[in-house]
Order: sequence, then C-alpha cells, then structure tokens
Amino acid sequence: MPIRDHVIGVLALSALALSMLTLGGGRAIAQEAGASPPAQPAPAATSRAGDTVPAASSDAIEDYFDHWFDRVKQARDSQPHWMTPIATVTPRLEEEFRYDQYWEQLGNGANVANFDSGKGLELIPTTTNEVLINLPPYEERTVKKAASGWGDWPFLTVKQRVFSANEQDGNYIVTGFLGVQAPVGAKAFTNEAWVITPTLAAGKGWGDFDVQGTVGVPIPLQHENTIGTSVVTNVALQYHLGQVFWPEIEANTTYWADGLRGGKFQAFITPGIVFGRFPIVGRIKAIVGVGYQFAVSPALTKTPVLTPTYQHAWILTARTAF
Repeated sequence: MPIRDHVIGVLALSALALSMLTLGGGRAIAQEAGASPPAQPAPAATSRAGDTVPAASSDAIEDYFDHWFDRVKQARDSQPHWMTPIATVTPRLEEEFRYDQYWEQLGNGANVANFDSGKGLELIPTTTNEVLINLPPYEERTVKKAASGWGDWPFLTVKQRVFSANEQDGNYIVTGFLGVQAPVGAKAFTNEAWVITPTLAAGKGWGDFDVQGTVGVPIPLQHENTIGTSVVTNVALQYHLGQVFWPEIEANTTYWADGLRGGKFQAFITPGIVFGRFPIVGRIKAIVGVGYQFAVSPALTKTPVLTPTYQHAWILTARTAF
C-alpha cells in the first residue's frame, strides 16, 4: 500500500471521527458556549391498558450522548492540566485524535519509517476512564533488508484513573492501563504473538514543572522464548514555559527478563518540545511536538538479535484535542 494512501486514510478517519463526535455532542457544546438548547418533550409509549408510560431506556441513551462533553470537562477539571509527553503515555485522561511519526536509524545500517506508530482515537466515556482505539502502524524499511507493510496492531488500551487532583488541590494523578496488541503485521514486522500490557502510571506537579512516568510489562502470549517478557519504564520531566511551550526530557528504558534479549537493558534519552494547545474552533485545539531519541545503553550488539532495537530516531507528534 503506498505511503501516501495510508497517510490520507489516517487523516480521513480523523476528520470523520471528529465530525461525528462534534455533531453528537452539539447540544453539550452549545450549553458550554452559553446557548440554551430547545426543550424536547420526552417520548412516551402506550401500554396495553391504554396508559402512557415514559420510554426510559431511549431517554437514558440519548441523555448519555447529549452530556458526553460535560463528562469530558468534569474529567479534565479534576486532574492536572499538563501536556502529554512525546514518548511517555500520560496518566491523564485525554480526548483527542493523535498521529505519531518515527524516523528510526537501526544499528545494522537500515532505516525504518513508522507511520502513525499505533496511535489513533482517544475517548473519555466516563469521568474516570479513557478508551484508546488505535490504528495499526505502517512501516517502511529501507537501505538494508528493504520491506514495507503493516506492523502488529495495538488496537485497544483502557485507562482507569484511580486518584487525581488538579493544580489547586494537590496536582497529582495515578492511573492503571491495560493494552492489547494483535499479531496482524506483515512478516517483516510481526512478533506473531498476542501481547497484553498492564501498566501503572503516575504524575506529580510543582507549579510549572511536572514529572510523569509509567511502568509496564508487555506479556507475549506466544513465543516468549524468543520475544521475552520485559519491563518498560518511561519518565518525562516537563516544564510549562509561557502559554504554549512545553520543553521536556524523557528517559525510556526496557529490561528483558527472558527471550533472545534476556538479561539485557536498553535505555534511550528523548529531549523534545511540545507546542499547544492552539484553539481551532469551539472546543477543538491543535497540539504538535518534536523530539530526538537516542540510545545510551547498551553497546550495540547484532547477535542473536539487534540491541538496542534502534540507535536513534526523530519523532513527530500531532494531535487534535476536543
């Protein structure tokens, strides 16, 4: 599949999702803007005896979607307002569409362009939950062992916020994640195994400075002797400068308990900056960021498998929050 068609498809899906959500939450947006929606009479049903009874179930569903953005606002108001880092998954709940782009240089001379990097639509269905419905990444390897195709698909992640307080009430958050990845990638890019990833995330802020971190354990359900169970940690140090500048530095590490990389420890440092949130229209805002990730450990080894997984990468992130 041509790269251009893939990128166009991602952008089209983003526009469709945003338009559907905006239309579905139109009444909530109007209320937030100060407009009063016209009163709608409650639908009714007639019983066998001729009595009129309310259609409660249909009202409840309509009410849920009518007040979608009220719940989003409540979720955001009850947590810190930091920016989502470039590589570290934030413990905060977000409602946005996200696209990430990686340009990686591997230690064996190959280059890999990773389109979308498994990002997608992020929704807040309740005041303490987030659901991430991600798109599959598309990868293109050049220079050496050229190949292109879909990568394995981290199609679903669910967040459950446990504790949180906004900047006025403590400026902290603790959240649990559970992610699922399906082995649907092309032969050159698949692990050929389902992967379940439980993660614990937390953050604390002090004025304009905050720390956000995660500890996750990707567990392959097949081929553990080659893939290995690992412990992945990410820590982002972030500062809010002016209105729209969020400079940061991250440490991203992986330790493999077993598998072909068993006993090895990989560490990256990722300096970067995120810009936003820029108003577009109504509640919709744009966010963009760039980072440079480079390996600091271990020394490059190519057997039995390439470690670190790549030497360095440029990262671009673009998000539309709503």
